Amino acid sequence: MAFLRLALAAMVAAGLTACTTFEELTGTGFEQAPSEGISRDELQSAEYPEYVIGPYDQLQIFVWRSEELSTTVAVRPDGRISTPLISDMIAAGKSPTQLASDIEQELREYVRSPDVTVIVQGFSSTFDQQVRILGEAQQPSAIPYQAGMTTLDVMISVGGLTEFAAGNRAKLIRNRGGAKETYRLRLGDLLRNGDVTADVPLQPGDVILIPESLF
Repeated sequence: MAFLRLALAAMVAAGLTACTTFEELTGTGFEQAPSEGISRDELQSAEYPEYVIGPYDQLQIFVWRSEELSTTVAVRPDGRISTPLISDMIAAGKSPTQLASDIEQELREYVRSPDVTVIVQGFSSTFDQQVRILGEAQQPSAIPYQAGMTTLDVMISVGGLTEFAAGNRAKLIRNRGGAKETYRLRLGDLLRNGDVTADVPLQPGDVILIPESLF
């Protein structure tokens, strides 16, 4: 997986600047990725939160040994779903595991020891479940958060940096307990030099701002 990410990063960088050599991509002794207010180790050790279901998400609800109760539903705009034997249940704001547990609780009135699994098939994603990339990206956009997502993943998704981007002056804005915190990213080193130490994990709701170069 690490080798694949290196290869993808090199592909993105190839369209934007001179190609790096294999030795440069796999070399050692890279400088630790700097940040403001928090170290890369602290970012790396952050726990990955569970996905939170939102309106318009498509859910597959599987009830073991009860095919007639299994179904695929869309979360309504009011955040609720309806399934066989359950006419109205709040789904938005819950993780798939929490929703499965709530459905099991309701089904116990009709089914002995129900075993329910909830799988999110289509992601609508509310803002707090997205990672947004703004500024000098090839395709600025909002991307649904996935567990384990890093800056390399999202930059590959948006096509990398523009030729005018000041990648090493990019900022990561994160909401921590209602307070906005800002950290510096080295996207130029990551994408143009293949410096994987500049790759950092992301969290739902993160915003990446990429400024234009002054020159």
